[in-house]
Amino acid sequence: MKNKLLYTGLVSLVVALGGFLMGFDAGVVSGANPFYKDYFGLNDWALGWSVGCLTFGAMLGNALAGTLADRFGRKAVLSIAALFYSLSAISSALATDFNVFIVARMLGGVAVGLALLIAPVYIAEIAPAKLRGRFVSFNQLNIVIGFSAVFFANYYILKLAKADGIGFITEPNCWRWMLGAETVPAVLYFLLLFFVPRSPRWLAQHGHEEEALAVLNKVVSSEEATESLRAIHEHIAKDKQSKPKFSELFSRHMRFIIFIALGLGFFQQITGINAIFFYAPTIFEKTGITQESAFMQTIIIGLVNLGFTVLAIYIIDRFGRKPLLLIGTAAMAICLFTNAWAFHSATYVLTEEVVQELPADVSEALVPMVGKTYHSQSAFTDALNESGAADHGEALVNPSMNISARLVLFAIIGYIAAFAISLGPVMWAMFSEIFPNRLRGLAISLAGLFNSLISFAVQYIFPWELSTLGPAGTFLIFGIFATLALIFTIRFIPETKGKTLEELEEILIRK
Repeated sequence: MKNKLLYTGLVSLVVALGGFLMGFDAGVVSGANPFYKDYFGLNDWALGWSVGCLTFGAMLGNALAGTLADRFGRKAVLSIAALFYSLSAISSALATDFNVFIVARMLGGVAVGLALLIAPVYIAEIAPAKLRGRFVSFNQLNIVIGFSAVFFANYYILKLAKADGIGFITEPNCWRWMLGAETVPAVLYFLLLFFVPRSPRWLAQHGHEEEALAVLNKVVSSEEATESLRAIHEHIAKDKQSKPKFSELFSRHMRFIIFIALGLGFFQQITGINAIFFYAPTIFEKTGITQESAFMQTIIIGLVNLGFTVLAIYIIDRFGRKPLLLIGTAAMAICLFTNAWAFHSATYVLTEEVVQELPADVSEALVPMVGKTYHSQSAFTDALNESGAADHGEALVNPSMNISARLVLFAIIGYIAAFAISLGPVMWAMFSEIFPNRLRGLAISLAGLFNSLISFAVQYIFPWELSTLGPAGTFLIFGIFATLALIFTIRFIPETKGKTLEELEEILIRK
């Protein structure tokens, strides 16, 4: 039996490498965007589009994932995603035109949309019920490993770019090396998928009964394999009575399940996780620290994310989905409100050293502001505008801020930890569990598409929020949504641990 669990675990880890590439592809932009922003000459909205276009592409991948997976198989779709990841990494790293860069990033987004939905579905269909939550969480684990790995890679590439004697890696072109580094794991993923079997449920649905039984025999005992295949065939027989239709997702029977799925998809992203990950160095630089220190702090939050995701995998099948959501969303709200308070309490003092680095005509106009304390970012920027230094506002705000950078770091660490044990892995685990077999492909696509749409909106608006509302207002909004997520969990989320997919279908479908 241990050999069967080991085999299932290895297959699940290989499939979940799609999550690693998603984390790597998404996280790399946090380090690269300050440099390609200068290269392409981007404003706040264009920068938001360059970051959010990955998720925009993911929406297309989400929309296609279920249909493609049901027709061609889970494994085939994952192989296509691996190929797209490779092409995206190479073409975005070599781009000299902003439009070409956007298309390349969107191609990677399509890969994200395909892999992010189909990998957990595949794992759920091959894993034994009692360990399904843990194995499905491998996907989330690989996402955070990808995030952590890319933070290390970005920091190391930046160090090389700043070092003397490294002629082919410079600060102006280091973003190309950051983006291109993804090619290596993408090609490896494509090759490893050749050793992964096809999903037993998909095989049974398409008449490959012997192959389906052979796969099931590799992951459970022969008796359990026979019983699982029998249960699958029972549901296939029911499914054949009518072809799945998109309109069925909004029928009276499915309404509660769809409401749960869309709610989880909404709150996972609206609470700001990808905005913080994708703009982490920018957020930390807002506290007045150096660029290199900001990159180092992204490594810290990456490691925290990894550690608490591992913890979630260990406890998700012991404590259940709902308790983790309750603890996590409550802690997220507290940490987000803490950051809002920290930035709201910050003061701004313009020093002579900072002013002297500006052109003579600008520095003279700013003399009346030197040494004066401003109690909000808006008051400080208004004073800059009145002095005629509006064009230098971005360069002056960060070094003039007096704030507890340590408190901001600890609050973000707490937020990341809380997300990593709750909305991060639990949403994907529940997506793979709550939908009936016959409608799973369509339902997963809908929920994933909605989740990506919210993520895109948050990423696209975030640079404008930072510059217009300031960090305090931005974190306050995220904190309010985290509080609403807690209320949603208390009121609506059911517990799904320890039940087979067929049992959950009987429980959740409203008669």
